[in-house]
Amino acid sequence: MATQTFDAFQVIADPSRRQILQLLSKDSLTINSLAENFEMSRPAVSKHVKILYGAGFISIQNIGRERYCILKQDGFNELQEWIDYFDKFWLSKLKKLETLLSKKASEK
Repeated sequence: MATQTFDAFQVIADPSRRQILQLLSKDSLTINSLAENFEMSRPAVSKHVKILYGAGFISIQNIGRERYCILKQDGFNELQEWIDYFDKFWLSKLKKLETLLSKKASEK
């Protein structure tokens, strides 16, 4: 069976998955505990969890008979690299503007 892969932005495009990530930023939770926060079925929450797991945003740890979802950094790294690229881009543009403005100011 082929596993469907999503890029990090596809994964966080869904508001429910973003909410799951925010809930997990406070504490690790079971799928049942997560499902209590949504007006959707437990299987629907489980599907979102599977996508988050597959994209490296969460890990799942078995503790006794419960499966706990825990935030994991891997999925966030792709987002951070993309943001860092544009941070450097804008910083470069601002430096050029600063140089240009300084040059104009000294000509007066």
